[in-house]
Amino acid sequence: MKKVLLTGASGYIGKRLLTKLIQQDYYVICGVRDLNRFRIKDYMKEKVEVIELDLLKKESFNNIPKDINGAYYLVHSMSQSSDYIQLELNSAINFKNYIQKTNCEHVIYLTGIANEKKLSNHLNSRLLVEKILSKGKFNFTALRAGIIIGSGSASFEIIRDLVEKLPIMVTPKWLNTKCQPIGITSVLEILTLSLFNSKTYNKNFDVGGSNILTYKDMLLGFARIRGLKRYIFTLPIMTPKLSSYWLYFVTSTSYKLAIALVDSMKVEVICRNLEILNILDLQSENYDTSLKKAFSKISGNMVISSWKDSFSSSNLNVMLPEMIKAPKFGCFIDKRSRKFSNKNITLNKIWSIGGETGYYYGNVLWRIRGFLDKLFGGVGLRRGRTNLNHINAGDALDFWRVLYANKEEGRLLLYAEMKLPGDAWLEFKILNDNVIQTATFRPTGVWGRLYWFAVIPFHHIIFRNMLKKLCE
Repeated sequence: MKKVLLTGASGYIGKRLLTKLIQQDYYVICGVRDLNRFRIKDYMKEKVEVIELDLLKKESFNNIPKDINGAYYLVHSMSQSSDYIQLELNSAINFKNYIQKTNCEHVIYLTGIANEKKLSNHLNSRLLVEKILSKGKFNFTALRAGIIIGSGSASFEIIRDLVEKLPIMVTPKWLNTKCQPIGITSVLEILTLSLFNSKTYNKNFDVGGSNILTYKDMLLGFARIRGLKRYIFTLPIMTPKLSSYWLYFVTSTSYKLAIALVDSMKVEVICRNLEILNILDLQSENYDTSLKKAFSKISGNMVISSWKDSFSSSNLNVMLPEMIKAPKFGCFIDKRSRKFSNKNITLNKIWSIGGETGYYYGNVLWRIRGFLDKLFGGVGLRRGRTNLNHINAGDALDFWRVLYANKEEGRLLLYAEMKLPGDAWLEFKILNDNVIQTATFRPTGVWGRLYWFAVIPFHHIIFRNMLKKLCE
């Protein structure tokens, strides 16, 4: 059984590719930066090993077995830092230098289409990473994809936000830029079948679907599939900054990500050819089919991964492992306890909190808080949640990040990614016949303390009634 290293295993593509690789009978080494936010299912344990791997920390490379046969490079640093380009290059150099010392025969890198002379910073950094990896002492394949359409993908969710919320759109001129979208199903098939295929060695391939569309075409196509009438008008006077604000306020993207996306959307991403499909004996999929598959997964509550669960969807500048235990010293704490009627019902309510379900009391107030957060540069409530009933450590949940989730233990710990003058935690814990609900706030300076006292009346009403509803 061949061993394959899967970097970015906790990401949107990585989570889905893992299942495919197991089905192909590979033994998969999952590289993740935080072991606490990655859990594998029981049926995977015989074929999966999880290691801590940070490509910017050379010492973590020692966790990679020397006898790996192949590797996927699925990591990037976009929107995590203002100097993400240098972080990208450092990661690639570290990866190349270590992997070429192992038994690795083949490395596959999923990157972006880069056929235009003038590229965005994002696409240019991807191209530079490709050049670095191509110089390694292993067979290398670069798969250059454009817009990826699938349940939970960034592109799909942004299109969904725009079309379902805005009957009339006054948009930037980059909506007339052409691209070649591809469905996530096709991307996963190409990634899987390319591995150890000698016909793909030491080459780069463009990866796209059968349609060449403008972004405007994609929005209208989405509306048609959904049975919605939408009207779109483009304005040539919208600056990149205004475009970024427009995308940020209407969709669930962070502002940093919106800037990167607007920068990239000015560049056409069209395939030179679809040679890879002939090599792998695959058929191209059209845009409508990709959309219908995504809707099918959503309606069945079968979304495996979402880009919103990645840290690029937030403005987080802290290390989550450091936040996994809510502090007590120097904090304001609102702690309440209530007896529940039925443990299973209460647990299911806790595990369904947020997203479409809401917070069981004062949802209008929660939405106002989300709007204010968005207004001041936070993430707001628009991220929702990936699955209606299941929560995993590391998931995004509205303007929270799940730090710990153990239903058998009866404990859920959330960390606030909203804009605050301090740090905030919300914990639910089952103890005997009671639910203990604890809101912890660690203020930063005078403003943090003033903020806490200003919201005490709201907390008293909301937290008291939320707990009451959970226990009914």
